[in-house]
Amino acid sequence: MVTRHLPNDLTAELDEEYDCFIDQYPAYKTTSAVDDLRARDYARLDEHQHVYLDYTGGSLYSVSQLQSHMRLLNQGVYGNPHSINPSSLASTELDESARAYVLRYFNANPDDYVVIFTPNASGALKLLGESYPFAPNSQFLLMFDNHNSVNGIREFALRRGAAVTYVPVVPPELRMDAAQVQESLDQIAPGTDSLFAFPAQSNFSGVQHDLAWIARAQAQGWDVLLDAAAFAPTNRLDLTLAQPDFIALSFYKIFGYPTGIGALIARKDKLAKLKRPWFAGGTITFATVAGKKHFLHAGVAAFEDGTIDYLNLPAVEIGLKHIESIGIDLIHTRVTCLTGWLLDQLAGLRHANGAAVAQIYGPTTTDMRGGTIAFNFCDPSGSIIDYNRVEKLAAEHNISLRTGCFCNPGAGELALGVTEEELCSALEDHQTMSLEDLMMEMDRVLGAVRISVGIVSTFADGYRFIEFARGFVDRSPDTA
Repeated sequence: MVTRHLPNDLTAELDEEYDCFIDQYPAYKTTSAVDDLRARDYARLDEHQHVYLDYTGGSLYSVSQLQSHMRLLNQGVYGNPHSINPSSLASTELDESARAYVLRYFNANPDDYVVIFTPNASGALKLLGESYPFAPNSQFLLMFDNHNSVNGIREFALRRGAAVTYVPVVPPELRMDAAQVQESLDQIAPGTDSLFAFPAQSNFSGVQHDLAWIARAQAQGWDVLLDAAAFAPTNRLDLTLAQPDFIALSFYKIFGYPTGIGALIARKDKLAKLKRPWFAGGTITFATVAGKKHFLHAGVAAFEDGTIDYLNLPAVEIGLKHIESIGIDLIHTRVTCLTGWLLDQLAGLRHANGAAVAQIYGPTTTDMRGGTIAFNFCDPSGSIIDYNRVEKLAAEHNISLRTGCFCNPGAGELALGVTEEELCSALEDHQTMSLEDLMMEMDRVLGAVRISVGIVSTFADGYRFIEFARGFVDRSPDTA
């Protein structure tokens, strides 16, 4: 039964719709264990009749994760790990267990990789950017399709005189152009410290970029940064198959709890070239005030500023074990089925005049894409309906989705056809500006609606959203 996830007034056509869905995506039936998991561990969703479609923003935690973590804290005495007293050693043991489990989960050889705990993926990216040895002969190569926390590394590169190059992705699917990427990779100066960065999965369009670029870039002398924040929650990342030099991720995006912990997974040989621009408590073997000297720890300890989040780190291992108990491949199958159906339904919505109700940005099939869908609703004339209004209307239906540019302006600019000339002209006379200010200045939409499915999404969630989307058929912006 899937009707338990629906209000009573939406059950009439559900069985017929579900049967059609299963005919098209039969693999969904192999993921029925997720329905039992949801009823047992995520019952709050159905109790509140809440449709959660913001998994790319953050995943949801299970009740069992909380119970396991609270039980562990209740039963032990854990202190600041920077000591050898019993409570410190107890914390150190748990935290090092979590560190080792992260490597195990991603199938990373501990002889090759280390885990540096950070506040989130953004913290991992900042740590890399400030420590990477950019120089005037270096290059920082990145895609238009990157999170702003990757874009921000360009400021470190530019301040040290390195060249910064963006390679566009190509509408409408917003994928890499292989020829352009290769041409840019060919520009590396031999023997330089140069960094190539791209996301395994776009947090804007859901596109999954080809991980084969990692080895190709490395073969030409590039260090490679892979942003795995949007990819890891619903896809298997095996670091024996793809071996980037640096991987950034946030654990709450994978299993919801705890927030405030991410990681920079780094190859040991490449970690050695990073140089910290400062030191902090926990990063040094010794510091003196009178002598004005300090000596950094070797390895991981030099990169974890202050006291790590030692009480929450055990919850990372609990969360990863939770995902393993479900099976990342099973989660991936369910997400792929639901994403395919949602894309089909959105693409099929038409106004009476034949015009599309939804303009989708990115692939309209499940080939090399994840469970993130960006789009805008349009009226019968083709004008975009204000995404802020869409989000407010969705909230009235107890649907959680996200709107804006999703901290990925490059992909949004290309998807919406915004040119460099337009942007430079609009920004020319301004010292500060918000996205809303810029849209008013340019008199155009610069963002989208984003839905994303994840660990315990159901067909009923998708069905309720499509029912909501059908409310935009033959509607003007004012009457939607």
